[in-house]
Amino acid sequence: MLKVMRLTFAIWYSSFYYYYNRYNADWRNNEMEKRKLVTPNDIKTALKDIGVRKGQAIMVHTSLSSLGYVCGGAQSVIEALMESVGGDGTIMMPTQSWKNLDPLTGVYWQEPEEWWSAIREYIPAYDKRITPTNTMGAVPEMFRQWPGTLRSDHPARSVAAWGRYAQYLTENHDLSDIFGDRSPIGRLYELDGYVLLAGVGYDKNTSLHLADARAEYPGKHMVTESSAIRIDGQRIWKSYETLAVDGEDFSAIGEAFEQTGKVRHVPLGNGNLSMMSQRELVDFAVKWIGENRK
Repeated sequence: MLKVMRLTFAIWYSSFYYYYNRYNADWRNNEMEKRKLVTPNDIKTALKDIGVRKGQAIMVHTSLSSLGYVCGGAQSVIEALMESVGGDGTIMMPTQSWKNLDPLTGVYWQEPEEWWSAIREYIPAYDKRITPTNTMGAVPEMFRQWPGTLRSDHPARSVAAWGRYAQYLTENHDLSDIFGDRSPIGRLYELDGYVLLAGVGYDKNTSLHLADARAEYPGKHMVTESSAIRIDGQRIWKSYETLAVDGEDFSAIGEAFEQTGKVRHVPLGNGNLSMMSQRELVDFAVKWIGENRK
């Protein structure tokens, strides 16, 4: 009887494994067939069509995989952006390394809690030259290493910028004023810059955090965060007060802002480009947050 049961299970398992792998292979092939090819010329054309011009200062958020198969990958996207704005223009991207926060904040939720003290002890101090980005994507990760690109000093919420205003945007990124008026996105506002979303939604739109900082709403409060930094050659954990933000309503803000007709859209591969004035977006969001956020 036991032999029969073992044989039956073996036959069932072999059959299940065969059809499971076949289903996965069919699904992968189907997804691959849906992908569209995107060339560097396609990117440049889309940027021109959406209104990117020489001399503009633009905050760019990207998801390379959402666009399809991009020939040349991140490099092609970066080169197209730089060529489109020219030497008098400026490109900025988020290069956050938010894993450089105290594990007690929960940023290492996927690791056993008993490891957190060791992680805190050994995580390298922030070094803007080499510290990698966390979940920012392939384009910002390459962009931060691009020749001539500057990166801000914030150990968890840095940005990188290239072009005419790169130094102005990245210098003196205050630990506490992460997204406020003195931050890189606050300075982009002063430059009357733009936001470009490439294959991503408003939940990735960092400029909305400037509206967080400016708006008044009942739940607004400060929190204490800590990051590993290096001072005088010594690695230390530095604590700082900063505004508590989460972005939970950013998609709703984006949906409402879209109704104003102030956002331009152009298809690119499997995704879309969306471009808007950062000032118009932030001013709208400040009012929306004051009226709707609890």
